[in-house]
Amino acid sequence: MTSQTYRPPSADQIRRAPKALLHDHLDGGLRPGTIIDLARETGYENLPEQESDKLGLWFREAADSGSLERYLETFAHTCAVMQTRDALFRVAAECAEDLAQDGVVYAEVRYAPEQHLERGLTLEEVVEAVNDGFREGERRAQAAGHRIRVGALLTAMRHAARALEIAELANRYRDSGVVGFDIAGAEAGFPPTRHLDAFEYLKRENNHFTIHAGEAFGLPSIWQALQWCGADRLGHGVRIIDDIEVAEDGSVQLGRLAAYVRDKRVPLELCPSSNLQTGAAASIAEHPIGLLRKLHFRATVNTDNRLMSGTSMSREFELLVDAFDYTLDDMQWFTVNAMKSAFIPFDERLAMINDVIKPGYAELKSEWLFRQTAVTS
Repeated sequence: MTSQTYRPPSADQIRRAPKALLHDHLDGGLRPGTIIDLARETGYENLPEQESDKLGLWFREAADSGSLERYLETFAHTCAVMQTRDALFRVAAECAEDLAQDGVVYAEVRYAPEQHLERGLTLEEVVEAVNDGFREGERRAQAAGHRIRVGALLTAMRHAARALEIAELANRYRDSGVVGFDIAGAEAGFPPTRHLDAFEYLKRENNHFTIHAGEAFGLPSIWQALQWCGADRLGHGVRIIDDIEVAEDGSVQLGRLAAYVRDKRVPLELCPSSNLQTGAAASIAEHPIGLLRKLHFRATVNTDNRLMSGTSMSREFELLVDAFDYTLDDMQWFTVNAMKSAFIPFDERLAMINDVIKPGYAELKSEWLFRQTAVTS
């Protein structure tokens, strides 16, 4: 054997591997200590715990509880402390730092500006505070020896009526750190077609957007997101598995929607740990990502809400490596998929793939060549 490419990577290699992240919520990734600090500074008194470790555990247990009410309560706490410019700046800067320390070289982080207006900020002030925070986090990461580029996705809440307004906001800031648009919130009862005016506007402006679809509601939400709204990517999209039939002999038959998604290379923003919490899979080993990888869908690996899931990009890949015996080659495949699907210009995506991601994985895959020398020297 002349290569160890096909051996599972170590936890250290997974952490050092360059990773690209397309689906991460700003209000779902705060440090517990930061939540406590901001609550104290802003006078927010409703936190369930006052110690960092206990608060972090409370968020994870609430998200794991199976109770939608408790899960939504977690975001009520994080959004409550993200209502000032200083708070938004700090959270965004720490987000970039944390991702960079975990080996993420490119990230698109989403948030809903309309959820941060309770203390008088305007939509524009929210966007500018977060953008400034991301730039500061990038600078701090570089000073610490890490490189990362962070783009913002502006999210509209699908149960509200501000989608066009937020889409216009995303378009105004598209040259200032905002790379695209998203809608999020409960899928059932709030189809993406309620916001067709926003999507038609973005298409006329040649702008990018992703849509939360195929997480809880299933195939109809995927179909609407693609065929009615024209989404560039699917936020989650994990329920596309419902249109794939696996026979007892292992043969696979794709339905027309699944075939379309694969043929058109529609990116799937899969979030394994989060999908377990929402019931999309019973375990990582049973997660549809295993089959979707084998069938060569444009699958990507994401964190969704790092605080609520107690996760990171490295943690997600560790779970997948354990469940599916994935190698560095598989990790590179997922990462290149994500960069191909990013909302930055083509030449910049290509440079990230060729100059950062592929060299990073090549170095990791060659390390075994030098281990024997290191042992004997």
